[in-house]
Amino acid sequence: MQVYLTHTADALANYYGERALAALRGVAEVRLNETGRHLAGAELADAAAGCQAIVSYRQSPGEAATFEQAPDLIAFLRCAVDIRNIDVAAASAAGVLVTQATPGFIPSVAELVIGQMIDLARGIGAASASYRRGEVPPASMGRQLNGSTLGVIGFGAIGRYLAPLGLALGMRVLVADPFATPDDARLEHVPLERLLAESDFTVCLAVANAETEKLMDAAAFARMKRGAYFLNPSRGNLVDEAALLAALDEGRIAGCAMDVGRAPDQMPTPALAAHPKVIATPHIGGLTPAAIEHQAFDTVRQVTALAAGRLPEHAVNAAEAHRLARLGISPA
Repeated sequence: MQVYLTHTADALANYYGERALAALRGVAEVRLNETGRHLAGAELADAAAGCQAIVSYRQSPGEAATFEQAPDLIAFLRCAVDIRNIDVAAASAAGVLVTQATPGFIPSVAELVIGQMIDLARGIGAASASYRRGEVPPASMGRQLNGSTLGVIGFGAIGRYLAPLGLALGMRVLVADPFATPDDARLEHVPLERLLAESDFTVCLAVANAETEKLMDAAAFARMKRGAYFLNPSRGNLVDEAALLAALDEGRIAGCAMDVGRAPDQMPTPALAAHPKVIATPHIGGLTPAAIEHQAFDTVRQVTALAAGRLPEHAVNAAEAHRLARLGISPA
């Protein structure tokens, strides 16, 4: 079986890893993206000509042109959970299977949130930057996490992991999610309006979709407890960035930490990231070896299943993927 890996050299090192690549080569003939560019559309189809599977990095979208112009393609495997930039309908129309990886980044993202909360509360990064400039920073009063209130918007996989960490730090933890109720009686399930009003640290972990577009808008920031901190490790789509900027400038909130934004590849918007009250990181929440290998090895297992004539786990459109028959796999 031939597999095309869309990762550029840098992305291959950071978002797939040598161990996973070696394992993939153990079950298939692997062709690498040596163009130094992120490929899409007909160009991706041409690069993957003759391959039965494409293992796709998040910056290589699954566009209709790829599925329409890659007659040998049987499966398009996303090495990530988020498949919003894959045209699943076009893949289904062409009979191509789409799969996704599972979230192996949960501890990694939660740990980054804890680190950002501490930095916001104690000014560690700002003090270090002052010393590097040859300046002596003032000894400013910090805020203690123990005894503070943590608000978790969205009780999905990361929220469920983060909330007990807050409890372990001695924080009161509020959860707002209309679709999930915590089993732990120590977690307070409250409406979003109350969470915003009472939290010292508000962490936005809601699912990004049409319903949650700009969930954190001017009205939401106005409801926040004055002097609170806002953290967004999820998706830039959840935040009205003009409203966030106004809340920072007006002193409504004390600061913000963001790992994502509305710049390309979900990166923080540079102008907002440069704000003196903002701590920004370049979408590194899931960038640890353990997190990256988790998702990379998901794709290795999926290719292994395809090569063995089995339907892989985490298939999105198996019923429509009629090209699976070429491998002797029933899509039903």
